[in-house]
Amino acid sequence: MPNAENCSLAELETAANAAPTQKSFVRLSCMRALLLGRFTKADVCSLYFVKLNSLNGWIRRFNASGIDGLIDRSRPGRPRKIPREKTAELKPLVDTPQHVGVTHWTGRKFHGYLTATLNLAVGYRTVVRWLHENNFRLKVPRPWPDRQDESLRQAFQEKLKTWLVDEQIDLWYLDEMGVEGDPRPRRRWAQRGAKITVTRNGDHVRMNVTGMVCPRTGTFYGLEFSHNDTEVFQCFLEHANADVKRQRKRNLLIMDNASWHKSKSLNFGAFEPLYLPPYSPDFNPIERLWLILKAEWFTDFVAPDRTALIARLDQALNWLIARHDQNKTTAAIR
Repeated sequence: MPNAENCSLAELETAANAAPTQKSFVRLSCMRALLLGRFTKADVCSLYFVKLNSLNGWIRRFNASGIDGLIDRSRPGRPRKIPREKTAELKPLVDTPQHVGVTHWTGRKFHGYLTATLNLAVGYRTVVRWLHENNFRLKVPRPWPDRQDESLRQAFQEKLKTWLVDEQIDLWYLDEMGVEGDPRPRRRWAQRGAKITVTRNGDHVRMNVTGMVCPRTGTFYGLEFSHNDTEVFQCFLEHANADVKRQRKRNLLIMDNASWHKSKSLNFGAFEPLYLPPYSPDFNPIERLWLILKAEWFTDFVAPDRTALIARLDQALNWLIARHDQNKTTAAIR
């Protein structure tokens, strides 16, 4: 039996609660149960799903070294297949495959390069584990234009710094979003070899939303439309001027360069129009709200007709309007 003089029950309980591994927790809990005097060894084996030989071995370790004898220590293990000193050389290679004449890496291609070109004797699973350990993940590239004018983007960011510290200015970011009755399927986990499906009827049911958000307050305002043009945008501006409570003297409305945003006939009311540099959707934080809304409300949602799509979109927009605090974080200007 365990030697009760090695530690108190309170010390055992504290050590168990702070155990670094599940194995250590079970060992310490077994010793505590035996020292309570209410359980036999058979009871403890049944309670913690352990074998009698294992329990006896733990008792011997406890009697010899106390609590320390039951806590797992780090073990050296066998040497890594990909040495740590090699990691500093390989990580830039994953980031820039063009340096070795490759457009992109898959796990198989990278494993083949390591074994055939660098002569590393590693298995495919070892390579995949190394990629995960170094924070690499499989991602689908986002389509991105290469026509940005960096001087215009830099100038916009400099102006943005002055607007953010001006106590008389509120920034509002505006954009349009389209929602379809048959959404694009999203990646998901599934059993290997399983054939998973989602409904897609190809009915082309679609609605558009014009919305704007104030990152400082988290206030979101949006209206649903069947399409986008100058007349629709003017309708949105009129409702926004009437419905949105403005807290500061100047309200800058920042948007992209869509033709209906720049019509000379537009009346912006209390909002001052400003335009993002061309091809710069990354400067518009409302884009992140659209992504969250679609993920939360339109993943695998199929609308049989326009009425069903509008009903779902009503719920989604009301949800977005109500999440002021979360909008501050999501739409924070970066």
